[in-house]
Amino acid sequence: MSSLSSGFIIFGTLGSLLAFFLILYLNRSTRNPGKTTGHNYDGIEEYDNPLPAWWFWGFIITIVFGIGYLLYYPGLGNFAGLGGWTQAGALEASQEAADERYGPLFAQYLSVPVDELVNDVAAMRMGGRLFANNCAVCHGAAGTGSEGFPNLTDGDWHWGGSAEQIKTTIMQGRQAMMPAWGPALQDQGVTEVAEYVEQLAGREVDAALATAGQERYTLFCAACHMPDGSGQPMLGAPALNNESWLYGNSRLRIEDIIRHGRNGQMPAFAERLGEDKVHILAAYVRSLSTQ
Repeated sequence: MSSLSSGFIIFGTLGSLLAFFLILYLNRSTRNPGKTTGHNYDGIEEYDNPLPAWWFWGFIITIVFGIGYLLYYPGLGNFAGLGGWTQAGALEASQEAADERYGPLFAQYLSVPVDELVNDVAAMRMGGRLFANNCAVCHGAAGTGSEGFPNLTDGDWHWGGSAEQIKTTIMQGRQAMMPAWGPALQDQGVTEVAEYVEQLAGREVDAALATAGQERYTLFCAACHMPDGSGQPMLGAPALNNESWLYGNSRLRIEDIIRHGRNGQMPAFAERLGEDKVHILAAYVRSLSTQ
């Protein structure tokens, strides 16, 4: 935060504590102890007595504790605190403690092949929890995906569905690179290519438009999606000869993708999870498409 904001927080916090102390200190004694102030509330008279000693010192102790807390922890603007405590450091310490305690439970499965691990009930429970904590926010609790996030239960894998390919995807992440072909194709070209793509998917189309679109498809699209539309996992180019659509299957959606391209990204989880957890998670993801 800026120096101005930091100074405002420090001044406001310490000023408030000082004001509380002065209020208590200046009212620790009274002029007429044991006598009433003359105020009467519903028949209850107010006496001019100080706070009980235990109450007064209780307030003082809380103020002293607050000052000590703010000195030790980073509670005063940009002041880092004498204890060197940070949220990131506390999280790392907690994660290290958890890894030390639970790491061996994950490590015991690393030597078991993914295809065998799929049948281990205990491992799949662990994989399910890992999936819920790290993957469900995008792919859904059941792995069925949503617009822009692949369905992991249908057996259609853009980057390959083998055990090693799934592990690589989770460990390293993926970056889609579908270029925008609108400027090169123009509106008519986009319409023709979309018509041919629908033909590849087995839909009824305008034969003349599809024929013209095939020529453009061969020139601009076949290098990644293959001439027959079967896709190329090595590049993450999805198959176009089925009804599995990542961004929607309407004609307008298909034309929009051709015209503007797509640049979806899957984050890498290697640093966050480590190889042991990724191995179990890959087995769980693999199991979703075999159920």
